[in-house]
This record gives sequence, C-alpha cells and structure tokens, in this order.
Amino acid sequence: MKETQRAETEKSSIARLGYFLADLAIMLVASACGAPTGQEPATLKAQTRQELATLEGHDDRITSVAFSSDGKTLASGGWDNTVKLWDAQTRQELATLKGHDDRVTSVAFSLDGKTLASGSEDNTVKLWDARTRQELATLNGHHRQVNSVAFSPDGKTLASGSDDNTVKLWDAQTRQELATLNGHDYMVYSVAFSPDGKTLASGSSDNTVKLWDAQTRQELATLNGRGSSVYSVAFSPDGKTLASGSSDGTVKLWDARTRQELATLNGHYGQAMSVAFSPDGKTLASGGVDNTIKLWDARTRQELAILKGHADMVYSVAFSPDGKTLASGSADYTVKLWMGDTLQ
Repeated sequence: MKETQRAETEKSSIARLGYFLADLAIMLVASACGAPTGQEPATLKAQTRQELATLEGHDDRITSVAFSSDGKTLASGGWDNTVKLWDAQTRQELATLKGHDDRVTSVAFSLDGKTLASGSEDNTVKLWDARTRQELATLNGHHRQVNSVAFSPDGKTLASGSDDNTVKLWDAQTRQELATLNGHDYMVYSVAFSPDGKTLASGSSDNTVKLWDAQTRQELATLNGRGSSVYSVAFSPDGKTLASGSSDGTVKLWDARTRQELATLNGHYGQAMSVAFSPDGKTLASGGVDNTIKLWDARTRQELAILKGHADMVYSVAFSPDGKTLASGSADYTVKLWMGDTLQ
C-alpha cells in the first residue's frame, strides 16, 4: 500500500515539475517578448528595519506559514515532513509536530485557535490540538497529494485542494468527508473561504479560479487565469475582492461579486506563489520564486515595497491578526518575520 502511495506521489511530483517548468518557460518567453513580467517601480519605501527575525529549525523547504487567531503562535510546514509551532513574540520554537509520512504542503488554524490542520504529499490532512500538540485525526480521501487546507470562518468545515484535481469538504468536528467538488481539469493548488463563509475559492494548474457555494457545493463561476496556473487565492477581509497569484508572475484582483477582473499587478520575476491581505485590507503581500515579497496598495494597486532577505523562493506569506507582523516561508529553510507597521 505504501509503495503504491509513494509511486502515486512520485508520479504527481513529476507532473507538477512539468507544469512548473512549462509555466517558467512561458514566463521567460513573455519576458523576452517585452511583456511586463517584472517592472521595477521608480520609488520604493526604505526596506531597512523591516526584517524582525529569522526562524531556523526546519531541515528543508518551508511551504506554508499561518498565524493563530490570537497572533501568539505561528505554524510552519515543510518538506522535512513536520509542522513547527513558534512563539510569535519570543520567536522561540515551541514544538515540532511529527506524523506525516511525506512533505507538509499547507497549514491552517481554525478561527478559535484550538485546531491546526496540515496537508501533505502523503495524500492526507491531519488535525492537531494546538494546545496539547497531539494529533487528533487523519483525514483520508484524496488520491494524490494535498496542496492546501483552509477552515471556514465558523470552524465547522475544512476544505482541502489536491493534485487529484478535486476540492474536498470535511466536517471539522466529526472528521467525516462532506463533499467532493469536481470541476477543475488539473491540480488544485489553493483553497480559501470568503470571510462570511458562503463562498469557497480554488486555484488550479488548469489556469482557472473557481468559486463554489459552500452550502450547496455548486460551482458559481470560473475565473480565467489567461493561460497561467493559479498557485494561490485569498479574499480581502471585507470579502469584496479576491486575489490570485499566478505562474506568469502576476497577481490578479477580481471583484468577488461580479467575478470581473479588476487589475493585474506586475512585478515578480517568475511565479507568484502566495498572496495574503493585511487584516485592514489596505495591503496585499505576494511571495515569489524571485526570492522576494512584494507589497501592494490594495486600493491604488501600486507597488509599495519589495522585501528582500530570503536566499530562495518564497512559498508562503501571512499577516498576523493585528497586522503588525508579516511572516514568510521559503525554500531557504527559514521563516522570516517582517515589521508590519512599516509596510503602510
């Protein structure tokens, strides 16, 4: 059984590498032809003083970071098959959660902060008690690696996106599978609930973002990424705007109600791997394979700053609940914390 699972994982990884290289080739061709894949703004805010700390402890790439709802704890997941918990104030490692048999791809806290979910290349989602650090359950159902997990705002439902092209919904209390959302043609890289919990967004290597009714589980709309894989999706705090990070290095903003594209933010050299809104909705952060984090004014759509410090691609970005800290997880095996109140 384990050999079959490993073969499936390797097959999935090869497919993902193929998509990644194809996306990179498209981006490079576009750049060579003069497409705006990485225009440097004329003026950037000073970047000094912004890096607060570097958290070291993982033995491999860090693919996901997430803050607890009270902002006291930061979780990180990585290719060393572990989830680490950090004290966000002292920056000390609190615990290492071991249980996955393969790389951890995504971490997410429930809104009450009591439960932590992790998705992995071992095809499972695990639930952990955030206080005792004990494993609560393993959710089996996906046939290939799990790329993203997200709790609904009320904490009752957990969504997961997978290389098996599906999104699954789980009852966070009973740990039972509620539904499988079929519609994407290829791997699902990212899932996110709207702040009111009524809508679920999913981004895929089929170059689309899909919106789903979280109650009826029906597909509401398909947003076309115009030939680029969608690696990350995030709703603004007021739920009016959806951001998506793409393989062509752009970040797109969408009207969540009309489903129309509002803007395309150009700046990253290479794939935009992660997007996150600040709690006040004024700032959008994006992490890319160019080793940088870019900060954008969510209203004017102008680039505010570039945060440099990572030595390899940035897989994940997340704001603390009070907006004072931005965390980033990277392929350089580190988590960095940045001063949020200098980002405005």
